Amino acid sequence: MALDNRKDPYGAFRFLVELEGLVVGGFAEVSGLQAETEVEEYREGGVNEHPHKLRKITRYPNLVLRRGITDCRVLWEWYRDVIAGTVSRRNGAVILMDREGNPAWRMEFSGAYPVKWEGPELKADGNATAIEKVELVHNGLKVE
Repeated sequence: MALDNRKDPYGAFRFLVELEGLVVGGFAEVSGLQAETEVEEYREGGVNEHPHKLRKITRYPNLVLRRGITDCRVLWEWYRDVIAGTVSRRNGAVILMDREGNPAWRMEFSGAYPVKWEGPELKADGNATAIEKVELVHNGLKVE
């Protein structure tokens, strides 16, 4: 294999978060990009070597977005609406960038809304960035 054809993995530090087609700011961390399909074992009479494994439901954990607090209150206001009883589901994506800053992987999520918001831990003796965290439930992931 020639070195010019080598496909290096993408760095986990160059990404964007998009909600309803708008990039909503730089995030420090995104977690919960997972999918897991449950299986049910079925033993068939006469087949003693292995059980059959039948697909059941696929589950997606909450997406957890962390970013430094700025004067942009979009995430807090979205969660505040949920608290007030107005659930506004939004589609979005986490976009992984290549070395040149071009989109390389696009992981789309659908029907998301916030179910938890967490403000920063404030300490007078530190100099860390004030981080807000929001958890989103969603209806699934799709890699584009």
